[in-house]
Amino acid sequence: MKLTVVGCSGSFPSAESACSSYLVEADGFRLLLDMGNGALGELQRHIGLYDLDAIFLSHLHADHCIDMCGYFVARYYRHEGGRCPAIPVYAPDGAEERLTTAYADTPSEKSMSEVFDFRTLGSGSFDVGPFRVRTEKVCHPVEAYGIRVEHGGRSLTYSGDTGVCPELDALAAGTDLFLCEASFTHGKEDIPDLHLNGREAGTHAARAGAGRLVLTHIPPWTDAERNLADARAVYDGPSELARPGAVYDV
Repeated sequence: MKLTVVGCSGSFPSAESACSSYLVEADGFRLLLDMGNGALGELQRHIGLYDLDAIFLSHLHADHCIDMCGYFVARYYRHEGGRCPAIPVYAPDGAEERLTTAYADTPSEKSMSEVFDFRTLGSGSFDVGPFRVRTEKVCHPVEAYGIRVEHGGRSLTYSGDTGVCPELDALAAGTDLFLCEASFTHGKEDIPDLHLNGREAGTHAARAGAGRLVLTHIPPWTDAERNLADARAVYDGPSELARPGAVYDV
């Protein structure tokens, strides 16, 4: 598998990065994990606008899904070649209504579903193209899911947004690459069931026996290097900060 970091900023875009969005490719199939603020523009640096095969939305906060409104325009109003066929979109319940409300002026209440084939997420396993996917509900104020993607005996796990929870340990167990959020700072913010800090992300990676830890979703106001140091204090495997444009062969 090939993983490309399209955007990795948490909560709102930074001067260097769009919000959460990660492209996973194998056997010519392209799966996008989240499409937050600014991600649609950055995505076009890596693939064509109409080259996606499926989309996973971990939850319906704007920094993970709002650029779907722009992508609706691109797919619905495409002048050359006509309207795009519906692409599978795996998302929590209510995604169509949320995005339609955010767009505010779709031709009809069902226009989104003409180009997005919304499929409601739950905890479980299923196939998406060549990938075997497992999703687990994680701890966040809204319905949110982490995802594990497997192909050819290799795996990557994306935490989405979450606080400390056993479901994340189970999802990431033995994973080759763990793309884990680290929004908070150890010793500064202590809000359960919302986000992880660097130390908590490292602890999850250590418990899961992850092969590599990549910290992501770090807001512009958080010291990313401190979060990385905190993660390394409890996790002794390879670890680094997500960077826009970074590519990993998994």
